[in-house]
Amino acid sequence: MNAAGFPLLSLLTFLPLAGAVVILFIRGDEKTVATNARWAALWTSLITFGLSVILWFRFDKGTAEFQFVEQFAWVPDLGIGYHMGVDGISVLFILLSTLLTPVCIISAWDAVQIRVREYMVAFLVLETMMVGMFCALDMMIFYIFFEGVLIPMFLIIGVWGGPRRVYAAYKLFLYTLLGSVLMLLAVLAIWTSAGTTDIPMLFEHHIPESLQLWFFLAFFASFAVKVPMWPVHTWLPDAHVEAPTAGSVILAGVLLKMGAYGFLRFSIPLLPQASVDFAPFVFALSVVAVVYTSLVAFAQRDMKKLIAYSSVAHMGIVTIGVFTFNHQGISGAIFQMLSHGVVSGALFLCVGVLYDRVHSREIDRYGGVAKIMPGYAVIFMLFTMSSIALPGTAGFPGEFMVIMGAWKANPLVAVGAATGMVLGAVYMLFLYRRVIFSRITRQDLRALLDLSPREYALFAPLVLLTLWMGIYPSSFLSFMDASVVALVERHEAALALPRLAAGM
Repeated sequence: MNAAGFPLLSLLTFLPLAGAVVILFIRGDEKTVATNARWAALWTSLITFGLSVILWFRFDKGTAEFQFVEQFAWVPDLGIGYHMGVDGISVLFILLSTLLTPVCIISAWDAVQIRVREYMVAFLVLETMMVGMFCALDMMIFYIFFEGVLIPMFLIIGVWGGPRRVYAAYKLFLYTLLGSVLMLLAVLAIWTSAGTTDIPMLFEHHIPESLQLWFFLAFFASFAVKVPMWPVHTWLPDAHVEAPTAGSVILAGVLLKMGAYGFLRFSIPLLPQASVDFAPFVFALSVVAVVYTSLVAFAQRDMKKLIAYSSVAHMGIVTIGVFTFNHQGISGAIFQMLSHGVVSGALFLCVGVLYDRVHSREIDRYGGVAKIMPGYAVIFMLFTMSSIALPGTAGFPGEFMVIMGAWKANPLVAVGAATGMVLGAVYMLFLYRRVIFSRITRQDLRALLDLSPREYALFAPLVLLTLWMGIYPSSFLSFMDASVVALVERHEAALALPRLAAGM
């Protein structure tokens, strides 16, 4: 129980898992089971989202302390406990996760027709893992949820994906698992050194600089793959291309944020000196990712693959912001993660709308869509403009703040990040022009129907969020502000300890 006597975070975390168990016990013929599974998954995800909104309204954004804390001894002999809590950073990602889950379920309503029950179960289990990871305040609990995400995602791609789904699923699993094994070794080493895996307690524990180097490399191996950073990004385009639309939405919207969140939660506060020492290396990889993957995106002819490479470029801007170690850069990186989660998820939904009608993702297959689907063209335009950071949309505040923070840390890095914004405008406008404004070259496109009421309802919350975050960003920045200030101050204080000791 937390101080209020109600385990809100545990309920948020495990309600989707309970819904998945209920779905497993649904009986009837195949059509009845599929229909009931869809509705059960939708209502479970909507109730979970409602609980996250309650968390949002009850959260005290004036403090950096962890709130709604729940704690009890799980393995007391080893110093491992069930410890849950949220701060101004994690509460935003919980809300993002619980929002995108019902969006994904609705998007798959008609698109998924085989093994519907198992599909809905996989998504609800995935939601439990995502929310649990953002709530976890014990490193072992975090690791369990962090790795648990892989299982349902592996199944979503491997069972309901495209022709090369098995290859893409195994590539995702092996890339991410290999890095995470090193992370587990680092967690065990920290437990041996500190005698606990409790994250708030570890914040007060000084890890010797001689060990920080090795711990940072172990964490980096896991988090860099999850981001993904160049050159360990190659699993992402394959995963996106082969995943069903809903799988791509949740992969881009939430799962890519796990690595950057890990840097914020572990690398910077626990390993401050190693983080500073490796910052130039991270900047170099990030700038290469921003420029190189933007150029690769321009060369793509598959819409999904283009957006997948754009995600690598955008996440490169995020890692630049994280390692600036200043308020503007880190706040901008967090805001960019949130906006990218909304916008990239929406762009994959836009691709899914066309694919459901034409069964092709090739850019050259389309043209003149605005003439036959004007409503779709307007919505696609909004998310395209946000992706290229047009002021007034969600994509602008985060990227602008990251460039400000990067300029303070290293002006050359800021120039590299800004170059990515220019290149992003090139390939996204190329995609939009070819699909929406070119001539209609295929007669079957003339028979396409505009968005259905269900599809408008699907896009509505994402459209509102994109405009809200662009026009009124302070409503989100205010939630993270105290936590970011505390993170920066803790980092600076940790760096000062060795200097103080040397002075004595």
